[in-house]
Amino acid sequence: MADERRSSGPLAVFLAFLHLGLTSFGGPVAHLGYFREEFVSRRRWLGERDYLDLVSLCQFLPGPMSTQVGMGIGLLRAGLAGGLAAWLGFSAPSALLLVAFGYGFSALDAAVGTEWLHGLKVVAVAIVALAVWRMARMACRNPTTLAIAAIVTAFMLLSPGPLPQIAAIVAGGLAGAWLLDVREAGETSAPHLRAHRGAGVAALVLFAVLLVALPFLALRTQNETIAVLDAFYRAGSLVFGGGHVVLPLLESAVVPPGWISKDTFLAGYGAAQAVPGPLFAFAAYLGALMDAEPGGLDGALLCVVTIFLPGFLLVYGVLPFWDALRRRTGIQAALLGVNAAVTGLLAAALYDPVWTSAVRTPADAVLALVALGMLVRLKLPPWLVVIVTAAGGALLNLLS
Repeated sequence: MADERRSSGPLAVFLAFLHLGLTSFGGPVAHLGYFREEFVSRRRWLGERDYLDLVSLCQFLPGPMSTQVGMGIGLLRAGLAGGLAAWLGFSAPSALLLVAFGYGFSALDAAVGTEWLHGLKVVAVAIVALAVWRMARMACRNPTTLAIAAIVTAFMLLSPGPLPQIAAIVAGGLAGAWLLDVREAGETSAPHLRAHRGAGVAALVLFAVLLVALPFLALRTQNETIAVLDAFYRAGSLVFGGGHVVLPLLESAVVPPGWISKDTFLAGYGAAQAVPGPLFAFAAYLGALMDAEPGGLDGALLCVVTIFLPGFLLVYGVLPFWDALRRRTGIQAALLGVNAAVTGLLAAALYDPVWTSAVRTPADAVLALVALGMLVRLKLPPWLVVIVTAAGGALLNLLS
């Protein structure tokens, strides 16, 4: 019994997500593949349907979607402490790497960074392709769900952006509720969140209060630290569509006031693409280098906590109600449609931006296929495939 508690407690959650935080390259879509492999296939912390439902929920919420899925897994596994442990383990490595880059790694040869970055983009093609295939096998089991996924894929390729993404998810849910037999929803393992609904309501109220109060306090007090809090909390609260969408919001928040130069901002953006973990950790780089209080390591900690806080409050606030809602027959049918729509979103993302930004030559395509073969046929751990493929990408760039 004691061993079971240790294997399911906050420390186990932290160590599992720390491993992923050190090895999960490729952005939010690739992160979903890593999470599914680790927590559904290998550790069996939650079932396939439960994982898809959690992904669907986080697609609806503003904030860093893949990190919120990780927070949700931690919450379901070990309560509030587990959610915090999942966030810390997953985000700390990238935040520390970006702070280190800000303090001196910019002196490294930019060409070397570009070569390794290209290899990391190629391995993301394999990771996302595997995620799309496995999620499609679960979510698209009949002609209706397959059609929903295909329509969403085409729609997103023709109309990319966060607003069409939200529209596609809503339309998938409505189509599922209207067209699908609820008996197709199957059974769920019904993970239980260790929190009362009152705690969820309190988290949602706190989210809203901070969103409204921080701009008012920043205007009234003219305090620079509060202004920084407001800028990063607002960015974390209002972004839909994943980590890359937050970058223009942050740029407009920190460059015009003179807190950081545009060149410094863009250098950090490049570095953020070359590290594992969530892109929201870019906030740590900005906080460390900003010419605004508090700056330095204190600023890095303040900014990275502030930008992730609204996403955590939303997941913690909604999950206690989500478990009850999804048991209703109409909700289950709608979730089948949403899951199919999410599969379509992932398929569209596999092509653009993952494939289009990574595969530039036939050699790149071969390298992506080799990486996929290492994952599927050889069953090598993702972190090893990342290292091998990144090195292969660097070699291809040197030979070209």
